[in-house]
Amino acid sequence: GTKADLQAAKRLAKRLYSLDGFRKSDVARHLGKNNDFSQMVAEEYLSNFNFTGLTIDQSLRMFLSQFALIGETQERERVLAQFSRRYRQCNPESVATEDSVHTLTCAVMLLNSDLHGNNVGKRMSSSQFITNLEGLNDGKNFPKELLKTLYSSIKNEKLQWTIDEEDLRQSLSELTEVRTDSQADGELYKSGFLVRKVHADPDGKRTPRGKRGWKSFYATLKGLVLYLQKDEFRAERELSEDDVKNAVSVHHSLAMRAADYSKRPNVFYLRTADWRVFLLQAPTPEQMQSWITRINVVAAMFSAPPFPAAIGSQKRFTRPLLPGSNTKLTQEEQVKSHENRFRAVSSELAELSAATPDRKVKGRELEEQKLRQEYLEFEKTRYGTYAMLLRAKLASGDEDLTAFESRLFDDGGLQRAHSSPTLPQDAAAGKEKMRGTKTSKSLKVPSSSSSRPGAAEGNRKKNGGNNRQAEPQKQEAAP
Repeated sequence: GTKADLQAAKRLAKRLYSLDGFRKSDVARHLGKNNDFSQMVAEEYLSNFNFTGLTIDQSLRMFLSQFALIGETQERERVLAQFSRRYRQCNPESVATEDSVHTLTCAVMLLNSDLHGNNVGKRMSSSQFITNLEGLNDGKNFPKELLKTLYSSIKNEKLQWTIDEEDLRQSLSELTEVRTDSQADGELYKSGFLVRKVHADPDGKRTPRGKRGWKSFYATLKGLVLYLQKDEFRAERELSEDDVKNAVSVHHSLAMRAADYSKRPNVFYLRTADWRVFLLQAPTPEQMQSWITRINVVAAMFSAPPFPAAIGSQKRFTRPLLPGSNTKLTQEEQVKSHENRFRAVSSELAELSAATPDRKVKGRELEEQKLRQEYLEFEKTRYGTYAMLLRAKLASGDEDLTAFESRLFDDGGLQRAHSSPTLPQDAAAGKEKMRGTKTSKSLKVPSSSSSRPGAAEGNRKKNGGNNRQAEPQKQEAAP
């Protein structure tokens, strides 16, 4: 029963806190599991910490000194989410919302990496730190004095934690599986059979050969999560542990026709927020187009604005943090946000492309520049797709995605969206210019391991195989 579970959770939390029969390295796995009992244990464990009157960095120092923050990425994320919740409970007047606390927590930890990590170039300045956080305190700015104090504290004394910096960055940015179970009751946007192949692991790393095979699933897109169920689908059946494990969060993701993949028909790519890449095969060309449209529209409607990236120097590149929670913007504000991001990324990409290469640039710095360009090219495609789809949806007045999708197909895809008054023609033209080659290039697995024939190399094989007739527009995620 619930009472018995609560008592058991309290006993376990007490033992974990006092390290009674446990080592520091044992604690995190009991706090970060994806079930109700583990959540109760984490809440009870955090109740031992009194963060009242302390700053974020002081609280983090206290918290992380008590145990080793190790384990699976999503487990660590759950623990940090519990920290943010507890800090807010102890300091209800200090920061606007729990999301604001989490944003600040991410920013402080990434600042620590920037100031004390092995990065190339200049360290982040106090003014850059403040600028990166503009508007992220529930739509307002954090108090400047608070941010200056945090900056000085981290600069003067390194924040210690027990996991690798890159692992930490990934754990904070990959807010994916952590919410897959909570979306099970979300609105159903599409369902049907899909065959899946894992093409790349987080950060675009090549998936090991033994884990790349094609597997059939019954897929349901609920809320921001694509559930992939192995067993025969029954609407009343609860999600199993495997269902949750196989689920893919589609926040900040992009689906696009795999026009360069000729081994199977009706295949599309899905790149997620943490830069995993999946190949998904639909039963028919129409179903493939429908899945691409539904996934991209849902991602455009609900993906929240990104957290700032910890970039202390233009030479060292890290992707911004992408929150898994739903946006709090209205749909009109959401489309404007996408359009603003599209313009900002386009401008940044143009500046990068126009810059004269420095002959003194070393191999590592050159690699950083290439990563940055690849990221910007992909983001330009993603935000351009989001902006056009969402603008077209708002213009159509259709709340039902089936009706919107039908109208979109009747209108010849996204052609009309190109004339959106809020997405200037020169920006749209820039997007047209980069279609095909750069879109596919941004889906490539790093060059050291992307030489296999199925890797996304749209410039070479854009019109090959079963997708000869595919229009570049469709490859780019149009319906």
